[in-house]
Amino acid sequence: MDRRSILLGAATVGLAGPAALGQHAGHGAAPALPEARPAPDPFTLLQGGAPHHLTGEQEAQRVLASSAPAGEPGRWVPRAAMPIPRSEMAWSAAWAGRMHVVGGYGEGRVDRPYHHVYDPEGDRWLNAAPLPRGANHVAVVADAGRIYALGGFTEQNRNSDANAYAYEVGSDRWTRIAPLPRPRGAGAAVALNGRIHLIGGASNPTLERASVGWHEAYDPVSDTWSALKPLPGARDHVGSVAYGNRIHIIGGRFNTFEYNSPLHHAYLPDRDTWEERAPLPTSRSGHGLVVYRDRFFAMGGEAGVIDRGRITQAKVFGQMESYDPKSDTWQSHAPMPTPRHAVAAVLIGDWIYVAGGGAVTGGAVQSAVHEAFTLS
Repeated sequence: MDRRSILLGAATVGLAGPAALGQHAGHGAAPALPEARPAPDPFTLLQGGAPHHLTGEQEAQRVLASSAPAGEPGRWVPRAAMPIPRSEMAWSAAWAGRMHVVGGYGEGRVDRPYHHVYDPEGDRWLNAAPLPRGANHVAVVADAGRIYALGGFTEQNRNSDANAYAYEVGSDRWTRIAPLPRPRGAGAAVALNGRIHLIGGASNPTLERASVGWHEAYDPVSDTWSALKPLPGARDHVGSVAYGNRIHIIGGRFNTFEYNSPLHHAYLPDRDTWEERAPLPTSRSGHGLVVYRDRFFAMGGEAGVIDRGRITQAKVFGQMESYDPKSDTWQSHAPMPTPRHAVAAVLIGDWIYVAGGGAVTGGAVQSAVHEAFTLS
């Protein structure tokens, strides 16, 4: 069965109500999913979904230098390409040793319901039940055998919605949960102490797509949302992780990538407050952030200036920079072989897997590139 077959079969997957969450069983069980063939072309244009080769001008957007002190370089290796070039998934999640990538741009559209799963044991991609509705910049996180998919945009980085779903990994089935209190896309979803935190992002009106600092938490037991202290400095396209009973929000943008920020805030749940930490050395947005060996590794991202509707001073970052929460300091490592933004990045075992993403600033060119990093 190919990817299109699984999408066309979405109606047979079923969409349960919130009550189904209380009947969950088999956390961590890996379902038998159909395999997906890797994409033959590493890059495609969003306009029409046509295969694309990067021009010299586009390759010149790549930036690799970091101002952070050099750490252990580590190494990157290629992995199986994604089934199709994709970007603007806005992060990914890992459960039971597999990476789940949901929604995004691809095949000439910005409202895709794709759900691809990477199995590192076989270095292969699988097709899973698609998101019940297509969207880009959907916030995703894994917890207790479920993948949560929250909000997103239904236009190109515009027109946010309040839809919220939970995917049962053990049964390959999506469930509708209580909608977001307020619609938004490009937010940060983080699991901590049994709750799902949704932080920052961008909301309506469509023409403004303004960044927000909203911080709301979902309780899977009661299927309800509650408001918590907002993020200082509203922003979207941030990096986010949970570590040591803290949530860290790093980098991101104020409204557009013209106004990228190095800000780094940590949320303390016992006090419902935020504290500032050492800033990200390279200001960027649309980057990945992963906890690996007790450090936070940030990779990829984008920047540019919008001048009368055109992007100038375009930058696509390949920097790999890591943060030590014990010393509150940053260092740099070997950069990504293929700089990208809006990537899917997760830790599985001793490897950071970074799949897909935009190969140029903005949403014009998607990639199927998949590379993995290790310090071993």
